[in-house]
This record gives sequence, C-alpha cells and structure tokens, in this order.
Amino acid sequence: MKQLLLNLFTVYSFVGMLSAQGYTTPDTGSTFTLDDLVTASPTTISVSGTTYTLIDDLTISATDALNISTDVTLEIGADIRITVFGAFNVNADNAIFTAIDTNTPYDGFRFEEFSVINIQNATIQYGGGLRVLTETFTIDNCLVTNNVAGVSTGAVISLSRGMAQITNNTITFNQTAAISSGANSAVSPYIFNNYIEGNNQANSNRPQINMGTTMVDNPIQIIQNTVKGDRALDMVGGIAVSNFVGGVINAVIDDNTIVDNRYGIAILGDNASGFVRNNVIEDNNTQGSPNLGGSGISLNASSEGMDIIANGNQIRRNLWGITLQGESAINLGDNASNVGQNVFSENGNGGVVYALYNNTDNAITAMHNCWDENNAPNTLADAEAVIVHQNDIGSLGLVTFDPVNCGFLSVDDLALNEITMYPNPTSGQFSVTNNVSFNQMNVYSIDGKLIIQKSLQIGANTFNLNLNSGIYLLECQGENSKAIKKLVVK
Repeated sequence: MKQLLLNLFTVYSFVGMLSAQGYTTPDTGSTFTLDDLVTASPTTISVSGTTYTLIDDLTISATDALNISTDVTLEIGADIRITVFGAFNVNADNAIFTAIDTNTPYDGFRFEEFSVINIQNATIQYGGGLRVLTETFTIDNCLVTNNVAGVSTGAVISLSRGMAQITNNTITFNQTAAISSGANSAVSPYIFNNYIEGNNQANSNRPQINMGTTMVDNPIQIIQNTVKGDRALDMVGGIAVSNFVGGVINAVIDDNTIVDNRYGIAILGDNASGFVRNNVIEDNNTQGSPNLGGSGISLNASSEGMDIIANGNQIRRNLWGITLQGESAINLGDNASNVGQNVFSENGNGGVVYALYNNTDNAITAMHNCWDENNAPNTLADAEAVIVHQNDIGSLGLVTFDPVNCGFLSVDDLALNEITMYPNPTSGQFSVTNNVSFNQMNVYSIDGKLIIQKSLQIGANTFNLNLNSGIYLLECQGENSKAIKKLVVK
C-alpha cells in the first residue's frame, strides 16, 4: 500500500511538473491562431465564445508565429508569461489582453531577440508589461494601462535594442514608467503621437519616458506626444535621455506637450547632441522643491561638447525655465540657422522668475526669444531680469540674448493659450472654455479624416461626442485664427 501511494505521488508530481512547463509550439515553421493553440494544448488555453483563458506559460518558438486577427479577449492567469522567439502579430480591430483576476496580474510579454512583433489596436492591461529584446517591434493604436512591474520592471514597455516603432498609443496609469531603455542599450525608437499620462504610479525617481544611450547615426525621435503627469506623484518627471556609461545621445524631441510632471525634459551626460523644438512645457512643478528639480528643460554634462539646439518651445509655469549645469550647453537662437522663438512665462520659485539659469562657465547664445510673454514686447532689461549668467555671478558664462523678440507670437498662439478643454482624456463628454475667437470646431481622426463639425460659442461650450476610443485632433477655427488641440477618448 505504501509503495502504491509512493507511485501515485510520483506520477502526480511528474504531471504537475509537465503542467508547470506550459506549452511551447513545435518550432516547425507553423502559424497558429488562438483556436489552434486550444487544440494543441487544451490544458494551457481554453475558449468560450470570443474569450480565451490562458492558465499556463506560452512560448512561441523561433520559426513559429501566433496571429490574432479577430476581436477576442485573452484572459491570463496570475504570474503567467507569454514568451515569443518567433513572430507575434496582432491586427484585429480590438483585441484585449487582461488578467483573469485584475487583483492578481499576469507576468507579461517577453519578446526575445530576433522575434518579429507587430501589435495593432490592442488593449494590454493588468499584466507585467512588455519586455522587448528584439529590434523588430511595432505597437500602434493600443491602450496600455494599469500594468505592474512583472517581466518588465523598468517600464511597461522596456526596450533593449534597435529602432522600435511606438505610435498612436494611449499609455496610462501603469505602476512603472511608460517607456524605457537600458542605460547602455543604444536604442533609438520612434515614439510618435502617444498620449502618456500618470505612469510610474509607484512614484519612484523615474520619468514617464526614461531612455538611455542611443544609436550614433540614428536619433531617438520623441515627437508629437502628450506627456501628462499625475500631480499627486512628486518624483515622476516627463522625458529624460541619459548617458552615464560612455555612449552617445542623439535625440530629436519635437512638438510634444509636457505638463504636470516633476520636470519637463532632461538631457543628462556627455556626448549629447540633438534638437528640442516646438514643445509646450508647462506646470512641471509637482515636487515643489527647486533644489531637486522643476525645470522645463534641464541639461547636465561633465565635459564640454554638448550640442543641443532648441527653438520654438513654449515654457511656462515651471519652477525654472531652462537650467544648465556642469559643462552643458544649448543654442537657444543665433543669427545663423537657429531662429530662437522660444517663449518663457512665469517660470520661477521663491518669488523670483527664472527663464534661463546658466549655472556653467560656458557662453550661451540665446537670441530672438520672448523672455517674458506676459510683458510683451520685451526690452533687453526685461530679458536681463529673468536670466542668471555672468552679469549676475562673475564665474558663470555669458548669455547673449540681444536681440529679444516677441513679434513671432501670432493671434493663433494667443487664442490657443486662452482656450481650455477638459476633461482630457474623456469618455466623450467634455467642455471647451475661455474661447475668445473661434466659431467652429472640426474633429479629425489621427489619419486626418474629418469626423464631426461643431459650432463654437464665445466663452464656454459643452459637447457629448460618440467617438471610439483613440486620439483625435480638434481644429478650432475663427475668422482670422486657427489652432489645433489633441483629444483622447477612453
């Protein structure tokens, strides 16, 4: 009897070990659907209607592929991981990846080196993130929300190599940062037109976009994103690109809206070059401690040679406008190829306004900028009053800011500055207030298709639009003015 019990225990233990290994596709060049996986391993994955349930680890082998082209929900068990060595293609209109129990997240997705990953129109939630070890990675028009640290610990999307394409997504309220790369990974992704809000709910000392070194010849491109902080989090910055390991930084940071973070944009380390253009950087002051952060743009380097060109930025209501430390440097406008046209307003702390603090011994060129928007047009004295440099402390570098210029501020800029739209993101109902000049609102899809036209009244307007979740462009038109805002529908 004891021998029989021992034999049964051995059999059950062996079966348990097999179950714990999950299912690995056969590596025969096969393409699988979820239904194929149900047939191949019904103990790993089951189906009821359009809802599939994964209760054990799943591995797609190097020569195999998993395609999801129909609208499905894949519920995943606690701590379960999906690993892909081959191909993973999601191109349904609405595929959902979620936890069986949202209180016990799954471990997430691990995309191995040389895998081919294309994820479109998906919702990825209540898991452990996406660890991207491959160079061939695209995620587009997806909702990535309420994930935790799991297989990916640095960010909900963590990158290791290549030029990942991260476009048109909504990335919100994850426990970790939104997007990151390793300190020495030399990654240059294209991060375009994403709505990013309230990430790093753990409130660690990391920005929502937290990138390390880049490729030498191919820049990281962070373009036309909204990066909005959660004001209850006092440690979370907006965008940072850092080089602490002897690599290089080659960055293009253009046309972003960065608001309500601990700081706006930080470029840290040596061998850094790039462009920072046409960004709206406002109210990045959540920590409230000027000795620890709060800059609209912050640059720091330990050796000379930093080459950052900045123009067209709107920098308002941060604890500092732009701060330069160590041996960092920036070109804010010259008489050659940089038009300047940066706008500063109400950046300050302790009752003092700081548009630019050159806390280095480097000479800085900063021509053709509007240094005090509220008092336009500016005089040289107006600019001098908000710039800290050699004229204030003899050991600091001289800032050349003559000529100053606020004439480039257009009617569109001023009108857009007044108008307010909230809540954003929205479920479809929102208000447009402080309208002083616009009479019509056109709503466009992200690919430029006109969806709705509405009349605008001077003052306050309320709308309830029946829109699918995604990112939309709102064009406000007046007789002599036009402006565009971005609307995110949940």
